[in-house]
Amino acid sequence: QVRLQESGPGLVKPSQTLSLTCTVSGGSITANYYYWNWIRQPPGKGLEWVGAIAYSGTPYYSPDLKSRTSISRDTSTNQFTLQLNSVTPEDTAEYFCARGLSQTDFASWGQGTQVTVSS
Repeated sequence: QVRLQESGPGLVKPSQTLSLTCTVSGGSITANYYYWNWIRQPPGKGLEWVGAIAYSGTPYYSPDLKSRTSISRDTSTNQFTLQLNSVTPEDTAEYFCARGLSQTDFASWGQGTQVTVSS
């Protein structure tokens, strides 16, 4: 059974870069035909898809965040990462990584990690 675990700093200063890593066990991030997604939930709001990286290595981004987002992977460590540049307090959220068969399918989730943007 696949397991996903998010890691990264819980506090980021405004204008800096938020970097999170999702470590995957029990399944390869190159396995056909999975998508490895990043999703976030700001306080008191609903889930927001941030982006994904496909089994092929192709990244996909939310149009709203595309200019600030980069998703990459390391196949040697079976991890994928999220970088969100120029963060503001509006980027404060619980961040989740999830596996699915598309950019809208999230069958397996990590437990989430809280990120606060504050000076």
